[in-house]
Amino acid sequence: MNAAPEKNLPTLARFASGGSGIYATLLAVMAVVLILSNIGASKGVIIGPLVTDGGFFLFPLAYIVGDLVSEVYGFKKARLAITVSFLLSIFAAFCYWVIIWLPGAEWYDGQEALERTLGPIPLIVLASLAAFFVGQLFNAWVLVRMKQRTGERLLFGRIAVSTLAGEFVDTVVFCSIAAPVIGISNISTFANYVIVGFLFKSAVEIVLSPVTIAVIGAVKRAEPEYRANSAR
Repeated sequence: MNAAPEKNLPTLARFASGGSGIYATLLAVMAVVLILSNIGASKGVIIGPLVTDGGFFLFPLAYIVGDLVSEVYGFKKARLAITVSFLLSIFAAFCYWVIIWLPGAEWYDGQEALERTLGPIPLIVLASLAAFFVGQLFNAWVLVRMKQRTGERLLFGRIAVSTLAGEFVDTVVFCSIAAPVIGISNISTFANYVIVGFLFKSAVEIVLSPVTIAVIGAVKRAEPEYRANSAR
């Protein structure tokens, strides 16, 4: 007599290889979002009591795309997307430097504004890139490790835990490099800077998690290889 299959066993984790072209599109979106975020960070913004920068609304999108790539394609593909985005951001920063350095025409009167917009303090750029690289990698690693344990179940839990982990590392790295540059010189102010930044970014990511889950579901349905793996 054959034993009945166990219904409570978790479904094995599935990943697509990224050969359909959807992965390349997501990688491009991640790179563009990071580059635009770095440009936006050159503008200070005040919304009520909140002091932030012009790139703050783009940051959640970067982590949504990161979660999407990690969930559908696995850690290696996520690591590749993060690395490519990181290198393209460095290339963009170099291009800004060249554009600023080139001698302007006699009739061009926007040099000062160009320098303010595209020539941010190098340590702030370093802070942004280092935080993105380390935070996104840790976010991807945590999400994929959890998926390997739970299979296709508990997607919201994977997104929430990986987001908190990635955001914490991201915030600590960014604030540690940027704080001295913007004039923070005591421990209490630094702690406030880190905690407020971490709570704000994490709250936004958690609130947007239904959007992330919906987009992940759409990509899984659109990815031919993922559908084929699911049918097995």
